[in-house]
Amino acid sequence: MSARLSDVIEVLDEAYPPRLAQSWDSVGLVCGDPGDELDSVTIAVDATPAVVDEVPEGGLLLAHHPLLLHGVDTVAANTPKGALVHRLIRSGRSLFTAHTNADSASPGVSDALAHALGLTVEAVLEPLSEPADLDKWVIYVPRANAAAVQAAVFEAGAGHIGDYSHCSWSVSGIGQFLPHDGATPAVGSVGTVEKVDEDRFEVVAPARARAAVLAAMRAAHPYEEPAFDVFALEPAPGEAGLGRIGTLAQPESLRAFVSRVGAALPRTSWGVRAAGAPDRVVSRVAVCGGAGDSLLSLAARADVQAYVTADLRHHPADEHCRGSDVALIDVAHWASEFPWCTQAAEVLRSRFGADLPVHVSTTRTDPWNIGDETCGDQ
Repeated sequence: MSARLSDVIEVLDEAYPPRLAQSWDSVGLVCGDPGDELDSVTIAVDATPAVVDEVPEGGLLLAHHPLLLHGVDTVAANTPKGALVHRLIRSGRSLFTAHTNADSASPGVSDALAHALGLTVEAVLEPLSEPADLDKWVIYVPRANAAAVQAAVFEAGAGHIGDYSHCSWSVSGIGQFLPHDGATPAVGSVGTVEKVDEDRFEVVAPARARAAVLAAMRAAHPYEEPAFDVFALEPAPGEAGLGRIGTLAQPESLRAFVSRVGAALPRTSWGVRAAGAPDRVVSRVAVCGGAGDSLLSLAARADVQAYVTADLRHHPADEHCRGSDVALIDVAHWASEFPWCTQAAEVLRSRFGADLPVHVSTTRTDPWNIGDETCGDQ
């Protein structure tokens, strides 16, 4: 039972597209030969020595957090990261990272967290907008010439929407103009107000085709001064992005919801802590796997009663609590992202089935290991 590493990478890149990664991030294959045959995949939040010990020789370690990221200029075997890379390579193991691309993918890290908490996801907290790179053209033309002008701009690249071409929308109206001295009007005469039956039609076109569409429109249009508008389109928000907003099947108190979070996530010495009125009814919740205090302002405006994330800092949390009634639930970073491991495992199992054994590491890689109440095994 095996699969080629390149085939696994293809599946992972489809599920967690690299283009969704933040510009500062490092995702993808860290070490390994795409042409190699894999015997297994082990999935974990972090690539640590203890986790690598779980990876069989010839296997792939799929990690959420990058092993090599900021300021890495050596993988010498006498450095912690270098030693791990050498161990992997010497034993034929591979390492692949899906980080902020998995955070923003749909489904991704926050979907897995929401599912673990029993939430039904309804929206993205901070949607990513796919680049539109499209213009909308609004062109006014005498009705008798409308078909010819449309044909010209279609030929120049306008009017494509998905798998359709020659797409446009038209409405009829009355155009008016007054030619002045020096004008050579195609219709009417200098000094006389002219009214003409015209069509207004709209098409979209790639921004890169702007010059070609303009030239084609001018060449086909009967007027020496055609009337037209060009609007650069803003991208529409998609399903990808950071954080999720979801609903509980039944409302419950914040106290009960905090208990739900504690029961749903693996135990850590960090535990679960919350800020808010204990008896407040919670039905709609924002979540963000990993460090999420950058989304506090969005959570405050998201029409939710609580926000679950990790690594909340004192001052941002304090300011939020004084300015918003959205309760905060803070959990360990590792615990908030651990549910993603199961999600990623299902992605691979659904594609490769029994041909590729997939294992989720239960090694707790959360760095905090001593606490007053909840230290111990997960």
